[in-house]
Amino acid sequence: MRVRPRRWAAAALAATVALTGISACGDESAGDGTITLTVDVFSQFGYQDLYQQYMADHPNIKIVERGTGTNLDEYSPKLTQWLAAGSGAGDVVAIEEGLLVEYRANPGNFVNLFDHGAGDLKGNYLDWRWNQGLAEDGKYLMGLGTDVGGMAMCYRKDLFEKAGLPTDRAEVSKLWPTWEAYIETGKKFAAANTGASFLDAATNTFNTILLQTAGNSTGYSYYDTSDNLVVDSNPAVREAYDTTVKIIDSKLSGAFGAWSNEWVAAFKQAKFATIACPAWMTGVIEGNAGPEAKGKWDIASVPGNGGNWGGSVLAVPKQSKHKKEAIELLKFLTSPEGQIGAFKSKGNLPSSPQALDDPAVKDATNPYFSDAPVGQIFGAGARSLKPVYMGPKNQAVRTEVENAVRTVELGQRSPADGWTDAVNKAKSAAQK
Repeated sequence: MRVRPRRWAAAALAATVALTGISACGDESAGDGTITLTVDVFSQFGYQDLYQQYMADHPNIKIVERGTGTNLDEYSPKLTQWLAAGSGAGDVVAIEEGLLVEYRANPGNFVNLFDHGAGDLKGNYLDWRWNQGLAEDGKYLMGLGTDVGGMAMCYRKDLFEKAGLPTDRAEVSKLWPTWEAYIETGKKFAAANTGASFLDAATNTFNTILLQTAGNSTGYSYYDTSDNLVVDSNPAVREAYDTTVKIIDSKLSGAFGAWSNEWVAAFKQAKFATIACPAWMTGVIEGNAGPEAKGKWDIASVPGNGGNWGGSVLAVPKQSKHKKEAIELLKFLTSPEGQIGAFKSKGNLPSSPQALDDPAVKDATNPYFSDAPVGQIFGAGARSLKPVYMGPKNQAVRTEVENAVRTVELGQRSPADGWTDAVNKAKSAAQK
């Protein structure tokens, strides 16, 4: 996610290699007293400029980031392995919201930030994002929030023009007030034979619809709030699946496996016209499509009603040899100032009310996306975002369900068989 064009595969490979070896990180100190702090992330968190600022203000600190560009399926097993082994994890680690329940089951793996003055920082975060970092009935503060993932739909203006569709973002938004209208627009696009598909991948769209539908109905996706697996009984999951099947049956997807090399290349080659676009996706698009596509992309409203996809907390593992320094770095990165910096770098929408109100966010435009008012598009509804509860094996279950969607997209299974496969493999994943 969010990586530079042409370098994605190399970056992912290098990050995977870096994440593979289990070594005692965070205990490095140079002879001159310099302390090295390792920060483990996935995707792109937009922290590079912040690191430089922090190191300039703290000459005794050197920051090394690992995992940049890796996807969650690569990152999470390594973090779990490091925590179980008691060594190897960074001094600061990112935990994606879908994995929080799993890690909250063993909060003792992490420093309780309440013991280090972080309780005074509650006002720096949206209430629900703050609550996601709590464990043991609110007695243990395991992590502090980073971004949120307000939804939109990014689209290629040049391909829309080629298809005879409107290109102005307000007019484009009017094309799809609902997902059914999105499908009908897609059929018009397909009929124009532009040589590109209407959307990138069914799995990305499925996840968007699921989180949107769940947020506006049950409030949970694959698990209910009592941690019961409800893949086959939660109507939000089935609704998202059925809508995605309609998109597949309408032959609108390019079937570029999300996060694959083929998917990355499809950005560069303008092989699809729309992509479900949480705030952090803007950085992915710019990195993958490259500078030559600047001004060819724009951002419209997402079909349906809002939704949130993405966001993390940062935590300090107890195995860190430099806990005090790591905690101070974590506080800085997740502060309003840090969240503004990440937004400026990669478009990650802050979970801090102060940052959301800052002109640097509120009035921001993105020149790559035709000067789209990203601060307004993503920030306006940030406070009303409805979080979706995710259970203890959310990532493993989600992977199996999306794999089943993928088999339908590729024509390997019928929609009925794909659904059966999704349910059965989700149940298996939940029991591991």
